[in-house]
Amino acid sequence: MINYIWVGMIVIGIVFAAINGTMEELNEAIFAGAKDAVTICFGLISILVFWLGMMRIAQNSGLLDGLAKLMSPIAKRIFPEVPPNHPAMGYILSNMSANMFGLGNAATPMGIKAMQELKQLNGDSDQASRSMITLLAINTASITLIPTTVISIRMSYDSVAPTEIVGTTIMATACSTLGALLIDRFFYYRRIRKGRK
Repeated sequence: MINYIWVGMIVIGIVFAAINGTMEELNEAIFAGAKDAVTICFGLISILVFWLGMMRIAQNSGLLDGLAKLMSPIAKRIFPEVPPNHPAMGYILSNMSANMFGLGNAATPMGIKAMQELKQLNGDSDQASRSMITLLAINTASITLIPTTVISIRMSYDSVAPTEIVGTTIMATACSTLGALLIDRFFYYRRIRKGRK
């Protein structure tokens, strides 16, 4: 469906430009957009490589394990159905840690592995379990301490203070995470009251 929407927008844009005689401006916008995309990608690559390297150092030094142990009591309360020593819990904690450092690309493989493990815990059912829904909500709203991607984009556009958004990002993502958890629990307990698991 999304492909049809994109194709429709492109066709409408080209037809509109042809009718108004602005095909030259359209071509300039296409090439300028492509150039900006490449510039942003290179900026993102550099910052992501740096933070992924830092994450690897933190992993090898045991810092990530320490962070996972620190977050473990919280994760046990958020995911009560997942056994503490189950591989799913390790992937969930790794996913949450990567998201906290704004490394969405590094968090995604951990999130996928966590979902696979949670699906096995759910008896390979096609219906999402409580833990799977909670993980998706947290992963989407994820509290972020260092918004590396946004900092990288701001640096690419020569921001005077690219890191000034850190404080507001922590506040905004803390609110979104709390909101996601409250909504997740609200719908879970509503389903329980209706007699469904």
